[in-house]
Amino acid sequence: MMTTVKSGQRSGSVKVPASKSVVHRMLICSALSNARVTVGAEHISKDIEATVACLAGMGAEIKVTPGRIDILSGLTKGGECFVNCGESGSTLRFLIPVAAALGKTVHFKMEGLLSKRPHDVLTNELMRHGAVILQTGDVLNVSGQIKPGKYEIPGNISSQFISGLLFALPLLNGDSDIIITGKRESVSYINMTLDALEESGVRIEETKDGYFVPGKARFCRSGFCEAERDWSGAAFFMCMGAMSDDGITLENMNVSSHQGDMKVMKILKDFGAEINIVSAGSGNDIKNDKLRMPENDSEAMGAKEKAFADISVKKGKCLPCEIDASDIPDLVPVLSVLMCAAEGKSVIKNAQRLRLKESDRLETTSGMIRALGGDVRVTEDGLEILGTGSLKGGTVDAANDHRIAMSAATAASICTGEVIIPGSQCADKSYPGFFDDLESLKK
Repeated sequence: MMTTVKSGQRSGSVKVPASKSVVHRMLICSALSNARVTVGAEHISKDIEATVACLAGMGAEIKVTPGRIDILSGLTKGGECFVNCGESGSTLRFLIPVAAALGKTVHFKMEGLLSKRPHDVLTNELMRHGAVILQTGDVLNVSGQIKPGKYEIPGNISSQFISGLLFALPLLNGDSDIIITGKRESVSYINMTLDALEESGVRIEETKDGYFVPGKARFCRSGFCEAERDWSGAAFFMCMGAMSDDGITLENMNVSSHQGDMKVMKILKDFGAEINIVSAGSGNDIKNDKLRMPENDSEAMGAKEKAFADISVKKGKCLPCEIDASDIPDLVPVLSVLMCAAEGKSVIKNAQRLRLKESDRLETTSGMIRALGGDVRVTEDGLEILGTGSLKGGTVDAANDHRIAMSAATAASICTGEVIIPGSQCADKSYPGFFDDLESLKK
């Protein structure tokens, strides 16, 4: 599908889909419970479809209807199956350890560039504890049975490896330790996993080196649980708002969320955007003690009580900025567009992990900016962008990367000409209906 996005500012209101990061975790914990669970989730993405399909292939009974996913029965031990995890790295990396903990033989089919993305750090550690794992082309074959013990994982490669172990190790017959070496990155995603586990009755103890995981745990999730909305998806429209005189409102967002990409609010504030936060449905400004504006991901996990609000973002000063992307890699493509709206040099650093996403996002992000007439340089660990306040427009190769496609559409807000995006359907990987929501806004 080819989408043409007309140039110019947008304004209006948007209600973004449920967070796929939250839904992944809810589904896995639900499938490991022994009760019926309903996950409320609007607009199910391709990645969530992959997790549903894999859990069903591994033995869970799941029914998907508009706005909800019903887990009717959970996973059992043993058995052999062939499942397709599509291009979803979260699905694959979360479920490899779960399969090994349940003693299942699972053949994971990988699509796109997923088979070339690194996961040997995780699989080697699992094999050290009893798993048998072999990749043949685009299929990863997992069998054997892992044992309790000490699992050592670097903290700067992928938080998904750590989350996968956190899901799996409580299922074992004995206690385990996860030892995290080096700097920890994307800690907010690990905290989201810990939240999901605690909500399911599984308590993990943080240690100075990582986590102590008690064995023989029982997952106890039941009833209805609503997934909060996606801060990653909201970021595209919040950045559009920061480039709009009239602004854009994001409806019913959890402003006490532990989603790492909620940091977009602080970044937009530093950028000079005007942000107004109003309690959802009340018309009242939300209390400051309910609003989390985290400075970093190593802070305490914060209050458990959720606070929902409508967030309005509109254009302010548009200041150049420097961003450390080590904990917010998914925001880099759209933030690079925001930097083009400022006049002067902006810098994104500590973003080297972007080379191992659905595309090499340092190259595809810089390619997007150049295609639209911007000035960008790729550095060893990030990007340098010389903003002029506007872009020209043009045709962007999204490289089958959902975040590049949606960032290119966001850039139309400051383009003098239209933006053409071949293969724009790749946005469905994380945000089905993105272009419909974009079209609903005023020009």
